[in-house]
Amino acid sequence: EKGYETGEHAPGLKLGGCGAYKAAHHIIKTHAKVWHSYNNTWRREQRGMVGISLTSGWGEPVDPHSQTDRDAAERYIQFHLGWFANPIYRGDYPEVMKNYVGKKSAQQGLGTSRLPTFSVQEKTYIKGTSDFLGIGHFTTRYVLQKSFPFLQVSSYHTDHDLAELVDPNWPALGPKWLYSVPWGFRRLLNFIKTQYGNPLIYVTENGVSETVQCPQLCDEGRIQYLKGYINEILKALNDGVNVKGYTAWSLLDKFEWNKGFSERFGLYHIDFKNKNKPRYPKASVDYYKKIISANGFPNPREVMS
Repeated sequence: EKGYETGEHAPGLKLGGCGAYKAAHHIIKTHAKVWHSYNNTWRREQRGMVGISLTSGWGEPVDPHSQTDRDAAERYIQFHLGWFANPIYRGDYPEVMKNYVGKKSAQQGLGTSRLPTFSVQEKTYIKGTSDFLGIGHFTTRYVLQKSFPFLQVSSYHTDHDLAELVDPNWPALGPKWLYSVPWGFRRLLNFIKTQYGNPLIYVTENGVSETVQCPQLCDEGRIQYLKGYINEILKALNDGVNVKGYTAWSLLDKFEWNKGFSERFGLYHIDFKNKNKPRYPKASVDYYKKIISANGFPNPREVMS
């Protein structure tokens, strides 16, 4: 969407309300082709796995008793995670996506939907092409219904007919979009379990950047973020969600999309102004080491031994 619709990211194309859907359509079909290639050629010999990693926030209805808010929150998840996961796990785009984009396209006088369609053969070919689901997750939004007039220029964002809100009490630790809302992760993981047949899950990205550079490399906010989110994953495991692994985002400060080196997600601080790029552990390194050593939250006795 940022690469093919708003043009914020490479390749910087601004293709109205069509570009993101077309790009995603090709990604999904290409993913399936790679999975089948591995399955037919290498799996027997290597016994490896091929999956896809999808990044999604969680959408919580502003009023859980309001059907329109619940529907809007469902659309939020389907337009983010379901856009890619539904074809792979269930054979086609989510019904709500097809309905909303199709309706908006018709209002614009277009003969066909801006959301491409899969042929019967493609649906069969794509369905089931994931041995595991990688999940990147960072934050949550409250969601409510918001209708956009169809006269507006079409876009992925106006196709949803929803608005996103944040709670001012949520900790805002790093970039403007990232609030610490650990409970949303457990709900997202349970949604995946219910929607896609409890697939094997690897958490491939989860973390936070700091906005203020602390000279002592104190990143208490990151420690609290990791503690909260890992704790919710443990709760999801108790719920029966099939989470097999976790990867904190990220080991080192690095080049972060169009933000360059200004957003620092790393457990290790990198001095980019020094030609040797020395690395310095932030306080979260010691905390995360203890979690790794104990494979969970350790008690003090376990750590000291």
